[in-house]
Amino acid sequence: MSTSTTASVSTHILDTSAGRPAEGVAVRLAARPGREAEWRALGGSATDGDGRCKDLPALPEGTTHVRLDFAVESYFEKKQADAQQDAPANRDSGPAVFFPEVAITFAVVPGEHYHVPLLLNPFGYSVYRGS
Repeated sequence: MSTSTTASVSTHILDTSAGRPAEGVAVRLAARPGREAEWRALGGSATDGDGRCKDLPALPEGTTHVRLDFAVESYFEKKQADAQQDAPANRDSGPAVFFPEVAITFAVVPGEHYHVPLLLNPFGYSVYRGS
């Protein structure tokens, strides 16, 4: 929840290769109070069955920049393992995902809420400021 002195952040992940939410992706949140300041790890969460992180930590007062780190490699490895179990003849020796991590950095201002969805597939991703 944002206040007049802080911003707030939420996110969700849609696996566009499956047309479904991405469940079980670890998400880490970091913040800093200026371009030149050091990043401060605030904690993290994991996406639920709807692809949402409902319990990301609050941002500290003075935050101007936020970074969301999505650990997507294990999500795609599990998805690939499940698919191979269903159809072992279609095994692919390549990596399960081209981007093992996705880091999104954005600027914030106090009093605003920032919903930053991640549209994800094994070989690409897209983000935007949602509502």
